[in-house]
Amino acid sequence: MALTHGLRNQFLLSMPHLEDPNFAQTLTYICDHSEYGAMGLIINRSAGMPIQELLSHLDLKVDVPLRCQQPVYTGGPVHEDRGFVLHGTEPATGGWLCSHEITPDISLTTSLDILEAIARGEGPADYLVALGYAGWGPGQLEAEFSENLWLSCPSNFDIMFRMPPEDRLQAAASVLGINLSLLTAHAGHA
Repeated sequence: MALTHGLRNQFLLSMPHLEDPNFAQTLTYICDHSEYGAMGLIINRSAGMPIQELLSHLDLKVDVPLRCQQPVYTGGPVHEDRGFVLHGTEPATGGWLCSHEITPDISLTTSLDILEAIARGEGPADYLVALGYAGWGPGQLEAEFSENLWLSCPSNFDIMFRMPPEDRLQAAASVLGINLSLLTAHAGHA
């Protein structure tokens, strides 16, 4: 199956039969997709610690503890020691040292200055922090689509930032009008 358009700014929904423990039952936001491969962040799998704990490990004093109680996410199996902040792009914030605009509304930042701002309560209003990322080499994601391992749909800001993580996968499936638990592992052939 050839993807006629890139998957940047799309959600990837794992199919129920995807057994890879890194990706089973995941919703991934695709940050970049080109002939060179794809990169995304899993946005519904907690790493088991709140952001406040991560900031503490980085010796950052948290001035607004209530804003730092959301979970850190396991963004994927690649470079799990690196942090990524997916956030809304707001004119009042920004200017981060290592920031990449994905859309006019969503950016990805990898520099420590955004975490320092979050600790001070001055970061973006909508954000999630992930350790690691999901990466695919050239043609790999396309091959996985042909194996019926993924569905894709347009991303949704509210699902990504304002919905409980455990509800995000089915909410994205609902955008497509489907219930993932009713899907089968086999594609039909006429």
